[in-house]
Amino acid sequence: MTKYIINGGNRLNGEVSISGAKNAAVAIIPAALLVDGPCRIENVPKIIDVTLQLEILRELGAHIRLLNSTTVEVNGDYIAEAKVPYELMRRIRASYYLIGALLGRYHHAEVAMPGGCNFGGIRPIDQHIKGFKALGAQVEIREGGYIHADAPNGLTGAHIYFDVVSVGATINIMLAAVLAKGQTIIENCAKEPHIVDLANFLNSMGADVKGAGTDVIKIRGVRRLRGGMYSIIPDQIEAGTFMAAVAACGGQVLVKNIIPKHLECITAKLKEMGVEVAEYDDAVLVTRSGKLRKTNLKTLPYPGFPTDMQPQLATALCLADGTSIITEGVWDNRYRYTEELARMGASIHVDGKIAVVEGVRELTAAPVRALDLRAGAAMVIAGLAARGVTQVEQVTNIERGYENLVEKFVSLGADMYRAEIPEAEAAMGAAQ
Repeated sequence: MTKYIINGGNRLNGEVSISGAKNAAVAIIPAALLVDGPCRIENVPKIIDVTLQLEILRELGAHIRLLNSTTVEVNGDYIAEAKVPYELMRRIRASYYLIGALLGRYHHAEVAMPGGCNFGGIRPIDQHIKGFKALGAQVEIREGGYIHADAPNGLTGAHIYFDVVSVGATINIMLAAVLAKGQTIIENCAKEPHIVDLANFLNSMGADVKGAGTDVIKIRGVRRLRGGMYSIIPDQIEAGTFMAAVAACGGQVLVKNIIPKHLECITAKLKEMGVEVAEYDDAVLVTRSGKLRKTNLKTLPYPGFPTDMQPQLATALCLADGTSIITEGVWDNRYRYTEELARMGASIHVDGKIAVVEGVRELTAAPVRALDLRAGAAMVIAGLAARGVTQVEQVTNIERGYENLVEKFVSLGADMYRAEIPEAEAAMGAAQ
């Protein structure tokens, strides 16, 4: 088991370069299976979720070549069967994108129910199934948690209206529809930057996708996609995490290799809190010297404030003057991390989807857990801002989506390191 040991209290100063977007990568890598021949993907983040996806593709028979630390070549021509190993699939939520990709190219998919972060109950896939059925697939969930999808005669374009805005369903139906016969129209789509990135990837390989980033996406099916090269966009949530860390700890950091437009909703909230943010072509300079101010926050689908930034900003608001109110507008239960913050002296009261944050003078070190990916990032920020030495456990959840997080924070002046804990000690701690 690995822990992060953080000696808090240091201001953050310097420059940090943002990696490729996790949420784009885990959609584009399965999309590469739709392409005839080798497909080269650049700016791939070195994170656990990507490693798992590539392992799954290898198990299916795809040829995978790592060309350098951030470039991978995928060739899906050699896939023998469309059944994905159960244990690998259970470890990653984005596993369900393989349904759309395999169904789209091979007209059959057997995929386990998704894993990944555990919050908000079981993540529903009803909108995914609705879309697949509209395209002509037969879909059923069988014993053992497997989703079986078949389209022996291929898929046919259809008009699909999502009952709720769903990022996952939007991506999955896009993947299934690009090789379908005729035109598919998807309404009430999600509009996140990684959906636009997926559309750009597919179009660069020969697909005909229009409207990504709006409420309506129109896809005219093509006979085949051809191999090519594509570079993934920067990760807006990683960038926002470093911006929130500067807000919590103070200092000045140039966050590089970003698309500032993707950060507008985060930037706006930080400015309300008294943080200075200067925008450049592909960077933002984040400065916090005075006391943080309270603010109210509601998470919404893009272009609203992202739910994946809620825990990190909530942590910074623990140190603001006054009372802030946070409303979670995407997931039913994303406040489990507040119990960990309370151990560090935070004052947060949760009632359903609303959290009331009373600012405190300081946080104090305590052993805490990374209960999910973004909650784990929040624990790191809390540890960096707190007085004393904080130990963060279950950091595998963090490394699912952040590349070299410890090294990047150390380069900004943080005092932290990864510590390997002997199995016996880890087991003893789990039993207590």
